[in-house]
Amino acid sequence: MRRTASPLSLVLFGAGVFLLVLAPLLAWYVEPRAKRTPLDIDTVTVFEGRGAYFDTDKVKTVEGADLTVTRQVRGDVADSSDEHAVWDVSTSVDPDKSLPAADPHDSLQWTTERWVTDRRTNAPVHCCDEQPYFEGEAYLKFPFDVQERTYRWWDNTLGATVPLKFSGTKKVQGYEGLRFTGSVKATKTGTRQVPGRLVGSKASQVLAEEWYANHGVELVADRRTGRIVYAQIGPRKTLRKPGSDKDAVVLLDSRKIAFTEKTQKAQVALARNDSGRLQLLGETVPLGAAALGLLLAATGGLMVVRGRVRPQGAGEVSD
Repeated sequence: MRRTASPLSLVLFGAGVFLLVLAPLLAWYVEPRAKRTPLDIDTVTVFEGRGAYFDTDKVKTVEGADLTVTRQVRGDVADSSDEHAVWDVSTSVDPDKSLPAADPHDSLQWTTERWVTDRRTNAPVHCCDEQPYFEGEAYLKFPFDVQERTYRWWDNTLGATVPLKFSGTKKVQGYEGLRFTGSVKATKTGTRQVPGRLVGSKASQVLAEEWYANHGVELVADRRTGRIVYAQIGPRKTLRKPGSDKDAVVLLDSRKIAFTEKTQKAQVALARNDSGRLQLLGETVPLGAAALGLLLAATGGLMVVRGRVRPQGAGEVSD
């Protein structure tokens, strides 16, 4: 008698070995390369709240107004690359009187920015007509695999980074994320030429000082992707007479302007989808492949070792 391996045992053993090789390949090679900031993004996030703003028609500050912040982010695929992502950002601030704004120039405040970041680390990349020059670790999103620590968040109005400390977890629309909080003390950010009487000066025109503060910043980020599923800010912008330590005019002031419920649901849906795909590549499929591969390889190997007996002649009896 001679023992030979059956085709089935070889197939099982080969499939098992393949799965055992595939499992670490997915976890250590494919999944890390899937963690890249997207290039073709096109999203709109809306914040709403109440506060005060300076009405140029009435030439005075209006209290208790409804305020809306609309931010649109579009990826510039043509200028992006495998290594860096280019996003064009448009942000407008409107009271009810300027909504809907047919032209962003009609808004109370309108800014455009061009952000260039490393697709893997989220760090700033200073190229491709970046505007403004910015630093920090987080602005439109956090890095992948968010850690429970303090991050340097870029505040464009301040023109500097603000430390946001880890403040536990928070559920947004039933989805749990990591919560980060911080604030900005009143800081001079520039000057603006205005009529002297506006800030209590006898001069016809003065370079009034622009001051900015933030009552509180709260961001909730998806742990795996760094996507922000909830954002809340409390901006305060004022004018002061040159050399004064008191606010003369309030341009914008709100204790809380936050993501609308619709925006929260949209951000959570995106985070859940992206996070799920990364988990599938990095955990679920590799673990399943490793377990199944081990089973198939062991079964096939055992069958190869045991083999089966084939008759060698007319009088031989098989096992």
